[in-house]
Amino acid sequence: MYYIDPHIHMVSRTTDDYETLAKMGCVAVSEPAFWAGYDRGSSAGFRDYFEQLTSFEAKRAASYGIQHFTWLCINAKEAENVSLSREVIAMIPEFLDRAGVLGIGEIGLNKNTRNEATIFLEHLDLAAKTDEQILIHTPHLEDKYQGTRMILDMLTGDRRLDRSRILVDHVEEHTVRWVLEAGFWAGMTLYPVSKCTPERAVDMVELYGPERLLVNSAGDWGPSKPTAVPDFILEMRSRGHSEQAIRQVVYENPVKFFSQSRNFTFEAPEWAEAEVRHP
Repeated sequence: MYYIDPHIHMVSRTTDDYETLAKMGCVAVSEPAFWAGYDRGSSAGFRDYFEQLTSFEAKRAASYGIQHFTWLCINAKEAENVSLSREVIAMIPEFLDRAGVLGIGEIGLNKNTRNEATIFLEHLDLAAKTDEQILIHTPHLEDKYQGTRMILDMLTGDRRLDRSRILVDHVEEHTVRWVLEAGFWAGMTLYPVSKCTPERAVDMVELYGPERLLVNSAGDWGPSKPTAVPDFILEMRSRGHSEQAIRQVVYENPVKFFSQSRNFTFEAPEWAEAEVRHP
């Protein structure tokens, strides 16, 4: 089955991973801006990074028949440096009209600090003023419960924001209901050392239904699996879910959400469209 990975950090993956993804049926990836494994010391470093995301990665993906889309921000792990963060936020509008840029992300919280919240709100303000979609990072492990509540409070407190154009990622069993009931999209991240397993993700689909749910690998520098979405597909099949139900989560939902961005110029492969007509 063909699919889209809505959250994967391909700058941290080898070119062989693109080939593997293509062989597994991946037709498009969405790459949010994130931490580089170290704290960058100047806005110039982010300018180079944004150039990489909006030019080189798209070409690298295209050579394997995969369409590449991206999001721009300064990640929550670097948001403690407020002055640097503001320099980066001021730079982002220069890149927002480039091909494949879907919006602002992945923004959010890391340790739920005051500075992180300040920069999160300033990202939201930029997204509201430029009419961009938003992709949210929720904290890891012990910080997730409080951080998700803080994020939802800040999101719902801004009446300018269209909740149907916001994806709150890395949900787990104790946060997914809040996100869906508030009218946002929810992303389930399959990660070997934290976040979700394919089994837990399918549990959430069965509990809440497939509407406004996405599943991703968030493959990055650390222990992660770029082919985690096919693991989810296999788990769905093993439990007897229909091909249409699986396709909705791994393909149709990402297309529906991303299509709200003016720069989502996705072209479904002919063989993929044929599978929709003749499942």
